[in-house]
Amino acid sequence: MALTATLHKVRLNISDLHRHYYQEHSLTVARHPSETETRMMVRLLAFMRHADEDLSFTKGLSTDDEPELWQKAPDGRILLWVELGEPSVKRIKQALSRAERVVVYSYGGRSALEWWSKHQVELGQLPRLEIYHLADPQPARLAELCSRSIDLFATLQELDIQVTDGKNSLDLQLTQWR
Repeated sequence: MALTATLHKVRLNISDLHRHYYQEHSLTVARHPSETETRMMVRLLAFMRHADEDLSFTKGLSTDDEPELWQKAPDGRILLWVELGEPSVKRIKQALSRAERVVVYSYGGRSALEWWSKHQVELGQLPRLEIYHLADPQPARLAELCSRSIDLFATLQELDIQVTDGKNSLDLQLTQWR
């Protein structure tokens, strides 16, 4: 019997002080059977940073030709393509050929640092690409907020993000690699 996705009901109250974006989002997020809670929560973090009425989750791990998140214009153009983890340079180039802007969220420790070190020069030459890193132990701490019903309040100011569920509070810091 095939495993099915785990559904998470999520309510995000986002205050992005840099973009002057203040909105509440009610989402149903499907976590693929092979996806960790950490990865899913990093997806939510990416959603928080780019929140917009046209931003949506895709099939993600279930398909090779879609990102984790994307924002499409009414005419079908892909304005934003969001990847997680350590995508191949080939995948990033393919994304850049389809989207106006590509953002990668790397997270974790040693393997992410090795990925960046190996590809830094080549990725640094690509246009319209942004890469951010969420260093350990932040991803694991973010995963502690994961449950089947998630109610988060997020305050963002550029690369600093404060997230609270009403009981626990996290201060997260992204590093911009590119």
